[in-house]
Amino acid sequence: MNASAGDLFGLPPEDRTSSPYTGYTRAHWEAAADGLLKAAWKWATPGGARLDLPGPPSHSGVRSDGLEGYARTFLAAGFRIAGAGGKDPHGLLERYADGLDAGTRTPGRDDAESWPLILDHHVQGQPMVESASVALGLRLTRPWLWDRLTSDVQDRAEQWLRGALRHVPAGNNWYLFPYTVAGFLESVGRGDAETARARERASELLEHWYRGDGWYADGDGRAFDHYNGWALHLYPLLDAHLAGDEKESALHGARLREHLESFSLMFGGDGAPLHFGRSLTYRFAASAGVGLGAVTGHTPLTPGASRRVVSGSLRYFLEHGAVGNDGLLSLGWHGPHAATLQTYSGPASPYWASKAFVALLAPDGHPLWASPEEAAPSEGPDRVLSVPAAGFLVQSTGADGVVRLHNHGSDHVRPDEGESAADEDPHYARLAYSTVTGPTSADNTADNHLSVTVGGARSARRRIRPLGSGHGDGWGWAASWHLPVFPAGPSTVPGLRVESVTVARGRHELRVHRVLGAPDGARAELTGWATDPDGPVRSLLRGLHGREAPEDVRAPQGTAFARRATVPRLGADVTGTAVLVALASLTADPEAALPDEAVDENVVAVLGEVVDRVEVAGDTVTVRWAEDGARTRIAFGRGTVTVDHG
Repeated sequence: MNASAGDLFGLPPEDRTSSPYTGYTRAHWEAAADGLLKAAWKWATPGGARLDLPGPPSHSGVRSDGLEGYARTFLAAGFRIAGAGGKDPHGLLERYADGLDAGTRTPGRDDAESWPLILDHHVQGQPMVESASVALGLRLTRPWLWDRLTSDVQDRAEQWLRGALRHVPAGNNWYLFPYTVAGFLESVGRGDAETARARERASELLEHWYRGDGWYADGDGRAFDHYNGWALHLYPLLDAHLAGDEKESALHGARLREHLESFSLMFGGDGAPLHFGRSLTYRFAASAGVGLGAVTGHTPLTPGASRRVVSGSLRYFLEHGAVGNDGLLSLGWHGPHAATLQTYSGPASPYWASKAFVALLAPDGHPLWASPEEAAPSEGPDRVLSVPAAGFLVQSTGADGVVRLHNHGSDHVRPDEGESAADEDPHYARLAYSTVTGPTSADNTADNHLSVTVGGARSARRRIRPLGSGHGDGWGWAASWHLPVFPAGPSTVPGLRVESVTVARGRHELRVHRVLGAPDGARAELTGWATDPDGPVRSLLRGLHGREAPEDVRAPQGTAFARRATVPRLGADVTGTAVLVALASLTADPEAALPDEAVDENVVAVLGEVVDRVEVAGDTVTVRWAEDGARTRIAFGRGTVTVDHG
């Protein structure tokens, strides 16, 4: 742990007997919550209605940001105090009660305390997000806060919260905010037809967005990311759990259990979650679904493995500079990092990390805390797992604890949205993500990307169309196609498309692409993982067929993991249809030997320890692996891909 976080939060000594992997116990979680709350409350307004944390404001403005500070820290306090049976050693509930009183006296007024009104998402929507945290905080602490408020304050709080029921959310997980508000109002005897309809509407949409394998799309498109754990699973199951609703708990619990079958593998051996998707500044909130599964019993993991994952994630960020010397969570990943943020990110946004403290609802003595820590899923044997519903291929290696996500299905493009290259999002558009690397910035060479350059303009990857996925014993594959879109000149080229296949074995990735309809003079470029050239994580990219010699390209703006980075790149001139084959690898294992340069002669490539032979016949690629002589056959068809291995 870095000295500032340890000293500021007064964490207890490590317990390596019960927690051999992280040293963390429930007491560490309580101390971390207390430390984060103490630091944040130093920035409270006199009445306590807003926590105006320092830093650049979000696009919603400073008043909304101040409400965000109150609401998101209240969530941490709610989990902390409810899990301790109402014990409140630092007098937090009195502060939140005073803030609720001050914030709801004259909502909408432009003064130091009044909360902004909740309006439609495209007008003034951010307060709707925060209303869910306020409602959930009140529900968690009801016996010690809500039930002791005067009827006048309760009525004013209800009136403000009902704004979430009467206005239009964004077309994604936002519908769970009025759902959560309605759940609270019903729990305190203030339900009616309006609360019932808000819950019905959210439930209808949640069913529509469920795609299988335990994964929800975040809206009508194909956005699959951390919002599954910290929103789409969290709100409905926690609501059912708090209400004692066995029917709803069974439905949502079964889905969370299935979700965790794949998602629990997406934390590295160092505790880091995948650096993938939006709102990554919420950091250890990524473990919220794992903690909720342990609290409710809806999980495939043992209590010891669950604790390993959640404590590993918390410790990872506290050790890697997420908390500054002022005790505040910064806007970024490790420390401040602008490229990780969105325009809605304000100074208090990182405090959605509070959702990880749902684990504290497991009281002292619960198996989550009483069972000894066990290895995380990524710390066992090498694994490759396909997630067909999301178009994911997850690859983990036990020697270094690195987890990689090969993305052939999540794009964050709405169904009604055009495919503009100007809107390319590095946190969705890349072919692969990991727990030890981040994407390069939009202004630098894109990592893990297959681009086509036409007329001097390099293409982007926006909407991703899955072509299938699967896995077997020690290997797996996923495939997709996309329409290259260009930032200059015509946005598309007639007939041009790219089909991409990833086959994973061990730490190696066979990357095969078929470019169709390339015009004369076009050039295809494939990049690999972006890593610090002087760091412990190493990246390899070797051409096996149809490629020129690799080169390293600088990414001066670095990544969330490295102040500067280099990206390996392979190029090839293409016309018409071209099949391109490459081998990529990412490792943090200092003992791992990387293969030598490929020798390409008449579609035969020799890579010694990894690949013995590559044959390309028309639209079919056959690879023989050196380790065991197994063959992988990839056959492109008319908008289809088949992959055989044996």
